Amino acid sequence: MMDVARAAGVSHQTVSRVLNAPDSVRPQTRERVRAAIEDLGYRPNMAARALVTDSTRTIGVVTTGSHFHGPASTTAAIEDAARAEGYACLVTPVVAEERGAVEEALDFLVDRGVEGIVAVAPQAWVATPAQRAARRVPLVVVADGLEPGPRIHVVSVDQELGARMAVGHLLATGRQEIAHVAGPEDWYDAVARRTGWAGALEDAGAQTGACLVGPWDPRHGYEAVAVLAEGRLPGALFCANDLIALGALAGLRERGVAVPGEVAVVGYDDIAGAEYFCPSLSTVRQPFDELGFLCLEVLLRAIDGESGAAHSIAPSLRVRGSSAR
Repeated sequence: MMDVARAAGVSHQTVSRVLNAPDSVRPQTRERVRAAIEDLGYRPNMAARALVTDSTRTIGVVTTGSHFHGPASTTAAIEDAARAEGYACLVTPVVAEERGAVEEALDFLVDRGVEGIVAVAPQAWVATPAQRAARRVPLVVVADGLEPGPRIHVVSVDQELGARMAVGHLLATGRQEIAHVAGPEDWYDAVARRTGWAGALEDAGAQTGACLVGPWDPRHGYEAVAVLAEGRLPGALFCANDLIALGALAGLRERGVAVPGEVAVVGYDDIAGAEYFCPSLSTVRQPFDELGFLCLEVLLRAIDGESGAAHSIAPSLRVRGSSAR
């Protein structure tokens, strides 16, 4: 900063004002200081600034599902939102499915002075270590179905609502028997989507179809079709994500089943390329960009001392060839 001040012919206090309160400096002086900053390649020392302000302007993100579309997209959106607000983001993926690994990741972030943490926690077993970490640092958990606490904010896309949208659309096209190819039972999102599927059918007085639980991959959808084909195929499949739907479409195509003429298919997530499936896939779109900004907004309010609460945003339905009549 002293080098910039000498080059611009001003005091170091003026350089500081240009960096932190530029409107308080005359335009000619401001431009001269900015030119010196550019020429010298000056960048503020964030570690030094943290010592003076007691603020690192750094948040942490822990995710246990970085190899899945939803958690990975949520994490990327949080990083974008943090950068837009001038915050650095330390992302710590957890591969081992055990509570100890999550605790280690949370401790790692706390020890590095993050001001708050977002836990992208799709699985139920992440909740306990996250709740313990909230005693030491403001915490936001991305998990539809987790109850907030005094020091825990919960942010989510309304997964049950998304499932109800999908089932309501299928019912409106005349399908009465709708099977659900569900995701893993230990995932909050999978449970909420299954609840929405069953609730929408019950509210409509429609027949509850089969529910086949499995992993988030195309093979699950493919094998589910094989199981269902042993009897009479239902009029529609609501798949818990788009990859499952991809496998289901392949299984139906192998058997010569017309989609959507004989069986309609709806997925969940609206992954990149879903419109190029064969046929193009109807699906529930999750607003990941909006979710990322909401996570950061809620975390900053938590850092300011706001008590924990639940915050939810709505998905939307994309109707394409796999379910259109």
